[in-house]
Amino acid sequence: MQVKKVITYVAIAFVVFYLFTRPAQAAAAVNGVFDGIIHGANQLAVFFSSILT
Repeated sequence: MQVKKVITYVAIAFVVFYLFTRPAQAAAAVNGVFDGIIHGANQLAVFFSSILT
């Protein structure tokens, strides 16, 4: 259980460090993640629309 907690804290520290040292790249990464989620949702909508028509 301790190892998981340490890994979590290290990951959070890395994210905070990345945000402060490279904010433009961090914003681009977040935008990429959201674009991927939106694209996936759109593809699911197309799939279900095709099934129902």
